[in-house]
Amino acid sequence: MRFSHLGIVARDASRLAEFYRHVFGCKDRRNRVELSGEKVSRGNGLPHSEIISIWLELPGIEKPFLEIHQYGATCDRGLPRVNEPGYGHIAFEVGDIRAIRDGILNAGGQDQGEITNLGSVRTPFLAIYMRDPEGNLIELEQI
Repeated sequence: MRFSHLGIVARDASRLAEFYRHVFGCKDRRNRVELSGEKVSRGNGLPHSEIISIWLELPGIEKPFLEIHQYGATCDRGLPRVNEPGYGHIAFEVGDIRAIRDGILNAGGQDQGEITNLGSVRTPFLAIYMRDPEGNLIELEQI
């Protein structure tokens, strides 16, 4: 057994994929695909599914990958809270946390917290929670 991928449901899959390409250097794993029909709906349990599917390689690895889906019909929800049960966030280990933070802000993301040293002066471990343009939580770590 092995972990395959992380899926995010997007309001605008193309825009969200461009954010992850631009800020984190993700690369397309395959061409954009449109999924629909009885087999798709039977598999995900959602009748009449129409999905735009984009797969991105995460930086430094081929697998697992990031799967971004945009459904023809979506349900609106508020921003996920940091302490809300369920899938929490995607985390990236970065070389320059301040530069990546600025990149996220410039690409339409926002701060959730602030850069904090969770280590020590001698052995710093910097971390911050942020949000992508659709409000999904991202953790940046600089070790």
